[in-house]
Amino acid sequence: MSITTERLKLVPLSLKYAQVMFNEFTDEITIFMYPKAPKTIDDTIVQINSRIEKAKSRKGLTMVILRKGSDEFLGRAAIHQMDTDTPAIGIWIKKSAHGNKYGREAVTALRDWAEANLEYRYLRYPVDKRNIPSRKIAESLDGVIGKEFTKKNLAGKILDEVEYWIYKKN
Repeated sequence: MSITTERLKLVPLSLKYAQVMFNEFTDEITIFMYPKAPKTIDDTIVQINSRIEKAKSRKGLTMVILRKGSDEFLGRAAIHQMDTDTPAIGIWIKKSAHGNKYGREAVTALRDWAEANLEYRYLRYPVDKRNIPSRKIAESLDGVIGKEFTKKNLAGKILDEVEYWIYKKN
């Protein structure tokens, strides 16, 4: 399965992308995220295998974001907790690709896929309040703030989050 947009191709996560993900999923990228950057390539491989198992059991869908045409790796997008009525969307884009609205395009494509393939009340999109570009993604999809909370991420930092709820278009 793959999802294509005007500029992007989203393909299922595989071990083929372990090295580039390890290189690009850095402390700087994860500053406003729950996960922390992996310390070793083995950490990345374990995480990829876990995501592949979740996809097999239809509990999650993790896609690699590639630039259409060149297949340049741009990041990763996922739908978590697909087996619930409020799945969550997550995304990260490598630093050198920031500012091109690839995140918005990828999340919009995932939302469209979810609408066609999942039964849910709304999609959750949790984001740190300070992460303005990511907040703009949710707002571009008419996401409304459903709740606010603080939580400690895996690196031990406190995130001050808003959780956008993105309802179906129909």
